[in-house]
Amino acid sequence: MSSTAVFFAAARVVAALVVAAVLTVSLLTRRRTPSSPEQGQELVRAVGEMRLKMDELAEDLSVALDRAERESRRNRLFGELGSSIDLAELMDRVLDAAMEIPGFDAAMMVVERQEGVPAVATRAMTEQETARPPTSGVAGALPGTITVSYRYGRDREAPDTELIRGGAFIPLMGRELRPVGTLSLFWRTIDTEPQPEQIDQAESLAESCIPAIENARRYGEARKLAETDALTGLYNQRFFHETLRREVMRANRYQRKLALIVFDLDDFKSINDQIGHLAGDRVLAQTADRLSEAVRSVDIPCRIGGDEFAVILPESSAEDAEQLYGRVHNSMRGTVLGTDDERMRISAGIAELQHGDTAASLFERADGALYRAKELGKDRADTAKSAGEQERR
Repeated sequence: MSSTAVFFAAARVVAALVVAAVLTVSLLTRRRTPSSPEQGQELVRAVGEMRLKMDELAEDLSVALDRAERESRRNRLFGELGSSIDLAELMDRVLDAAMEIPGFDAAMMVVERQEGVPAVATRAMTEQETARPPTSGVAGALPGTITVSYRYGRDREAPDTELIRGGAFIPLMGRELRPVGTLSLFWRTIDTEPQPEQIDQAESLAESCIPAIENARRYGEARKLAETDALTGLYNQRFFHETLRREVMRANRYQRKLALIVFDLDDFKSINDQIGHLAGDRVLAQTADRLSEAVRSVDIPCRIGGDEFAVILPESSAEDAEQLYGRVHNSMRGTVLGTDDERMRISAGIAELQHGDTAASLFERADGALYRAKELGKDRADTAKSAGEQERR
């Protein structure tokens, strides 16, 4: 039933309520002075029956209005699916629409990505459920929806737990029937399953979102190519400066910490001349691997020049950046260059965001600290202090 049909159904219920009220008033008017006890009992019975009828109509009205509101929200979310090319935002919108379908208490969406790590988004699921989500028990993509019921052991059937009792797994099939991902909807009520019309709504949602998902994936892949350094796989210089500017603005607005560390391979030019450019490229790639292993998940590692790297550390202090340098420095000690057992050495400059800093000034302070580290003997880090304070060596 469309939202318009539901609306008119609700209007009919309203009209019925009005008619019932008029009839009740008319009845009371005609019989407000009963001529016998039997007539008085009849009046009381009629009024009682009318009251029950009005209560039923009022309940029907509430259900109809709630259904109309949910369908209106769902239709609005359906219409917004194609307006985003960001995959994470699109998945959020799909799950918002899915949770508007009656009969479902939780949802999960998985979308495959080219780099091999799928994108996952959930709604109303616990951390344990998200870490180990229920499955259909059937490997691989299927041409149709699978509905599964779950049973648990007595040790898990505590009265205060809201376990997932079943799920509907809807494969997202792209062009040429290539699997794009899965939309999984769950319910927690015992001995119940969604009605066929609710499954149909979920399948309609899944079908509607597939073109938008494919567009978002293509956009994400193209954007990653534009933002990634081809040699090292790290973010490139353009992405670094754009992200640094955005993170500085965010940190200033919300008065949060932000640190920046700039790395440089010591004497890389002479190393490159000794072992050749191809071997030098391998050294840069190896450096990027060490850097990627050392950073936290929230940090943003980038290659900003020939042998220069940088890491943006949101919600972090200079001490956090110094610890990162220590991890990178230790991992570099095991990297041998050439045939003379020469070890890779790396210097770094560190700066923490100060009041009045811009992205440019923060980078300049970190870069200045890097040059001081070079002047002080290389293979070390130097931390920039705020204006008026002595620089720490």
